[in-house]
Amino acid sequence: MAALARLLERLLWRTPKEEGAEKEDEEAQEEEEVAGGRAPDWPQPRPAVPRCSQRPHGGAAPSWGLRFGASAAQGWRARMEDAHCAWLSIPGLPPGWAFFAVLDGHGGTRAARFGARHLPGHVFRELGSAPREPEGVREALRRAFLSADERLRELWPRGDPGGSTALALLVSPRFLYLAHCGDSRAVLSRAGTVAFSTEDHRPFRPRERERIYDAGGTIRRRRVEGSLAVSRALGDFAYKEAPGRPPELQLVSAEPEVSALARRAEDEFVLLASDGVWDAMSGAALAGLVSSRLRLGLAPELLCAQLLDTCLCKGSLDNMTCILVCFPGAPRPCEDAIQRERALDEALGHRVAALYASAQKPPSLNSVFRTLVSEDIVDLPPGGGLHCKAAIIAEAYSRLCKASEEHSEKRRGGPGMTINSHSNADLEA
Repeated sequence: MAALARLLERLLWRTPKEEGAEKEDEEAQEEEEVAGGRAPDWPQPRPAVPRCSQRPHGGAAPSWGLRFGASAAQGWRARMEDAHCAWLSIPGLPPGWAFFAVLDGHGGTRAARFGARHLPGHVFRELGSAPREPEGVREALRRAFLSADERLRELWPRGDPGGSTALALLVSPRFLYLAHCGDSRAVLSRAGTVAFSTEDHRPFRPRERERIYDAGGTIRRRRVEGSLAVSRALGDFAYKEAPGRPPELQLVSAEPEVSALARRAEDEFVLLASDGVWDAMSGAALAGLVSSRLRLGLAPELLCAQLLDTCLCKGSLDNMTCILVCFPGAPRPCEDAIQRERALDEALGHRVAALYASAQKPPSLNSVFRTLVSEDIVDLPPGGGLHCKAAIIAEAYSRLCKASEEHSEKRRGGPGMTINSHSNADLEA
């Protein structure tokens, strides 16, 4: 993990230290504006290296063929403001119902944590014991988001900034319901293609723009009042004060956009993720990467962890959270794909060793990676490419460094010390 962090620190794109004062000043100004002009306790100085540690977790409901995995990474941010939750069963409803949500906070962690803890309860109460599909469920989700936001307002310190996007997947035996407000995003893979994806709530979307103007607001620099980049969110109560207008018609609304998708046998998986993931990869690229990893037999939670490592390596500077929900039609392990992946990992290990041995002095991990990027390497993971193999490369490099250090220590041991040469097999053991 330390080697991966070192690789990520200087890999291919400028690190925070190298981005320059212009970038830092711009981000600081934007974040102060989102906070309503206050002197907030954010942004904080970014860490010297990204926080790569993750705690992937998952679960399954074998009786009806659902599996899920989830993971989160703090990344380059000074603190973690994402949150998520997963329910494989819903109280009061028969088997086959499940609920998952990803929340991405801004201006602090409170709104996201509140959503992860309390949004499910609001949804379950609104659904009741006999939800009417699909329109009754769609309306229940809409009411649940709004009632959760109302409860959050009651608890929120008056005048404090902050809010959170919210993205939820409700699974029933007949439908998939996606409810979202903000710019966390979901994609549905069906029969090998992206069959559906949510659309971010940005102020310049026609429907959002009309609501903002009708509530007496403005859009400057593609932001609500020149400050907030999303037009729907939990919290952000400074933008929900237009007199005489219901909650769903304020400048910023917690009303979700809800889609009801009839389930099909070809449904493979739904990926839900905060915007830090989408900053690094497109929906099609992510779907291709997930499909390829499922064919290797990778558990959903480990797949999520690998996906976040890949996005970090590709340059995401934000917190990242993802939940992968797999259905019976998901790609299954394929022995041919597994063998090709093993051959690729072995070939990368040998190539790293060759680059290390051929250099006059030990090359940096970053220079090794740069060289590999310039080469034509076959069978790289679709969507992720060589970035998906950053951990493999970093581990191989670390073994070489350790072996080189041990070799040097033996040389310094004196003339009577026997010096053994290291073969490639030794270096990769």
